[in-house]
Amino acid sequence: MTEGPGAFICAPAGPVLSKDEIRFFRDAAPWGFILFARKVETPGQVRKLTSALREAVGREAPILIDQEGGRVQRLRGPAWREWEPPLEQVDRDGTERGMYLRGLLIGQELREIGIDANCAPSADIAFPETHPFLQNRCYGRDAETVTRMARAAANGLLDAGVLPVMKHAPGHGRAVLDSHEHLPVIDVPLADLETTDFAPFRALADLPMAMTAHIVVPAIDPDRPVTLSQAGMRYLRDRIGLDMLIMTDDISMGALSGSVDDRTERALRAGCDVALHCNGVLSEMEAVAARAGRLTGVSLTRAEAALDARLTPAEIDIPGALSELGTLVR
Repeated sequence: MTEGPGAFICAPAGPVLSKDEIRFFRDAAPWGFILFARKVETPGQVRKLTSALREAVGREAPILIDQEGGRVQRLRGPAWREWEPPLEQVDRDGTERGMYLRGLLIGQELREIGIDANCAPSADIAFPETHPFLQNRCYGRDAETVTRMARAAANGLLDAGVLPVMKHAPGHGRAVLDSHEHLPVIDVPLADLETTDFAPFRALADLPMAMTAHIVVPAIDPDRPVTLSQAGMRYLRDRIGLDMLIMTDDISMGALSGSVDDRTERALRAGCDVALHCNGVLSEMEAVAARAGRLTGVSLTRAEAALDARLTPAEIDIPGALSELGTLVR
């Protein structure tokens, strides 16, 4: 059986790789990496870090980041542009062109420093009850608006040569708890979820990658969060149509129980392709790698298809794009 890289994504602990990290990355061969603010100092430093990560694994591994805007952006001013939360732009502008330009300009900044995947857009719907940790990160308050705005942002990222990661499938918007700390339960009839929460994900199922939500949907599986549920993952694949590479949300978040290696095994057994581990603790990364194993079969095919979706960046008139965006977002 053909084997690929490790079935996990992990994060370096700081802005420069340690000898132990280089050894681990070389041997465990993670499929990709994710960067957080603790690894970000200057554009030159990030370029050196992304080069070092790829050198460690000997290939053009995808390097991800969360550059959504608002409080969830790992690259901050003055070195990088500051972005308002997506929902605030939607409320003030509401045009697909504005959201496309946002994605294009964010993507351009990422590509310049060697980052080629952004954990955005969110396809969650902002409801009145949506927990504050998520609400203004959404792209609208109804399925149709979210679909249009998320599609435009994803297209902008793609044209800049950056892969979008749609999240948080099948929809985190109704959660009144923060899944970084607690396990939310979305106890809503399936028929209602199908026409609201799930609809943007179904409409955007042609995107290259998606991320799961650490939520329980009792109508699908009353006992397990979607990330760890075979029934939940089958629903994502077969009913919503997400036949792309699916990664977990951060496997170390408080919504999940058990050790990180146990969570990893359960997520991959449920049907996730790749486990995402974000805290940079080497001993945890080693445990995740040991339990994740290598990408094989359909998961390897999905991973290769995701990377094949990376486009050559378009020529971008940055001053022109910024000026046009400024006229739209007032």
